[in-house]
Amino acid sequence: MSRTEVVINTSGMTTQDVIDIARHDAKVVISPEALAAVATTRAHIDALAASPEPVYGVSTGFGALANRHVSPELRTQLQKSLIRSHAAGIGNPVEREVVRALMTLRLKTLCSARTGVRQVVVETMAAVLNAGITPIVHEYGSLGCSGDLAPLAHCALVLMGEGRAVDKDGIEKPVAELFETHGIEPIELREKEGLALINGTDGMLGMLIMAIDDLTMLCDSADVAAAMSVEALMGTDQVFLPELHMPLRPHPGQAQSAANMLNTLKDSGIVASHRENDDRVQDAYSLRCAPQVTGAVRDTIAHARLVAERELAAAVDNPVVLDDGRVSSNGNFHGAPVAYVLDFLAIAVADLGSMSERRTDRMLDKNRSHGLPPFLADDPGVDSGLMIAQYTQAAMVSENKRLAVPASADSIPSSAMQEDHVSMGWNAARKLRTAVENLCRIISIEYLAAARGIDLRAPLEPSPISQKAIAELRKVEQGPGPDRFLAPDMAAACGVVASGALAQLVK
Repeated sequence: MSRTEVVINTSGMTTQDVIDIARHDAKVVISPEALAAVATTRAHIDALAASPEPVYGVSTGFGALANRHVSPELRTQLQKSLIRSHAAGIGNPVEREVVRALMTLRLKTLCSARTGVRQVVVETMAAVLNAGITPIVHEYGSLGCSGDLAPLAHCALVLMGEGRAVDKDGIEKPVAELFETHGIEPIELREKEGLALINGTDGMLGMLIMAIDDLTMLCDSADVAAAMSVEALMGTDQVFLPELHMPLRPHPGQAQSAANMLNTLKDSGIVASHRENDDRVQDAYSLRCAPQVTGAVRDTIAHARLVAERELAAAVDNPVVLDDGRVSSNGNFHGAPVAYVLDFLAIAVADLGSMSERRTDRMLDKNRSHGLPPFLADDPGVDSGLMIAQYTQAAMVSENKRLAVPASADSIPSSAMQEDHVSMGWNAARKLRTAVENLCRIISIEYLAAARGIDLRAPLEPSPISQKAIAELRKVEQGPGPDRFLAPDMAAACGVVASGALAQLVK
């Protein structure tokens, strides 16, 4: 259940906080304690700015230009130049929720009182989020090191009253007009603030958090769809008994998926109809081993969630202000911890989709479907049934295997070899989003096929949960019959899965 308001303080955020703001437009409120801490830290920066000693990020250039001491009269221009030059993204705009997550996470770090910005910076960023103003951020521009520089710079540019942005309805308007409508004043950045606005892993972390949210739901959906496939293929439920899982192989994700499948198959008339006279010794792996694969995905998600929670507790910036007032350079902006789990999840997503497709293919093959008509067609030969739906599913499975190639295994030097090793975490996050979207569609095609296969087993009765799943689908899809325009049926099934309605059946 999403909330209407999220309070940001110095101690970090939860993954649900980020989801509520990014996806559900929860109002951002900065706690008085956080504002006071921000002001205290800013006093240290003001003292250093007045000192003749050069301090990186305060009175010097950036990256490979850090050896240039910048005089006080040029420092405002330094911050403006930093943001303008780093807002160098290109390609299609990324999704609104990604930008909102990116800004939310940067605001979280600014409120940690480790970055040295003024109160007006955090207040303005919160005001932009609450107004539903979304900077236009482009798909390419981040190497996942020194932070998601270009994406964050496009957001910072809007805070300055420049750049490009859209309103809450997604309509692009001049930034000045958007600000005037909502009574927001552009910021004139001072020492350290430009760097603090762009030096974080916020884009890749935001996409990781949303992928975790999506995949948690899709694992439940996959369990229901897989159990329905067991029914459609006249399989057994006995391999999902609890004594075969946690006591023998104590992976918690596996035990959860087995329990979901057993629960989905409870009181299935189809399963009961052949329990005593089935001469098959074992079902195929794609049926029998479904909890082992989906469960492994669950455990991978759990590891990714641990990494995300640790990152949420971090204050990623360079340099940072320490408790004693020192401003210290560091390498915490390197995105390796996040990039690795993004790639790990992409591997798990590819495998889960691959197993789902194998069950679909089995239901369509008359030699392996135990009595179902070829391709689940109404009049095979005249009708093709779901033949090409499986082609579409297979195409996405193949793409997800390509997307499983790790981005984090690559690195490309930048900034005149000062930044000579980068994480490519942003790229890992972008390809994971595509893979997760594909997985939702893959599972929905299995769901469509399993529902049709179960209907074709009539008068045998499926389990109560399968009946509910089929009833949910039939609200938007007609069911078995002569061939018709199939794409709308597939899109409708995908809508049911994406809504979480299928996953809710095992809660």
